[in-house]
Amino acid sequence: MNRIQLAKHIQEKNSYLCVGLDTNPDLLPYHLKGKKDAVFEFNKAIIDATLPLCVSYKINTAFYESRGTEGWDDMARTVDYIPATHFKIADAKRGDIGNTSSQYAKAFFETIPFDAVTVAPYMGEDSIRPFLEYDDKWTIVLGLTSNKGSIDFQQQLLATHGAHPSQFDFLYERVIKKVCSWGSPDNLMLVIGATKPGEIKKIRALVPDYFFLVPGVGFQGGSLEQVSEHGKNDQTGILINVSRAIIYASHLENFADEAKIIASQYQYEMSTFLGKNINS
Repeated sequence: MNRIQLAKHIQEKNSYLCVGLDTNPDLLPYHLKGKKDAVFEFNKAIIDATLPLCVSYKINTAFYESRGTEGWDDMARTVDYIPATHFKIADAKRGDIGNTSSQYAKAFFETIPFDAVTVAPYMGEDSIRPFLEYDDKWTIVLGLTSNKGSIDFQQQLLATHGAHPSQFDFLYERVIKKVCSWGSPDNLMLVIGATKPGEIKKIRALVPDYFFLVPGVGFQGGSLEQVSEHGKNDQTGILINVSRAIIYASHLENFADEAKIIASQYQYEMSTFLGKNINS
């Protein structure tokens, strides 16, 4: 799925909602626990309920990889079940030397045909380049994350080269500027945490044309309104991921209906922000 198609889908749906399928077998509704194909059946029900309300699904691969071959099978079947109209993200956070990254790219772009995969930029350009070489696939680079530990490295101040000694960049700003020189708005996105709305505004000014994948709205406390206000661009330019607040809205047999209600609330609020964008 290319950028024009993704932007068109957002406008048609009046939604930039990404539903996170971080499916933990321990948190499944009681009537599904222990049953054969429980995770896949749960995912199917969530997808059926939310498909008209979102434009994307994000699979956190750790919840599947930890279960061995059965988990990988559930992941592949889930990706196959999601229609081509919806943007499919492998939240795998990969990144290694070039020949290893080539195999990761093959795993998530060919073996299991995701549209995008998240990667960590710490090892530099050659660790990310193999992902960027695929046509109509997206590399989503960790820019500024919403976890507390982001202060350990991402938010460290670095002196600005050639400038006044009192001028500094945050490390995440340096990383984002460098990473965006490797790709383009057509094949590269950035992960920007929702719990840092002020920084979202700053990053949007730094890279006006790039899509952001924004986790942290919902259980982590990020504000949908603030993220939308500071993160949108002319093509909307954001995908807001909500996982637990939607998929675990109920632990009863009506879990899919409850998930649909919560997703509907997010979609409605997003439609109002898109309306503001259109009328501005």
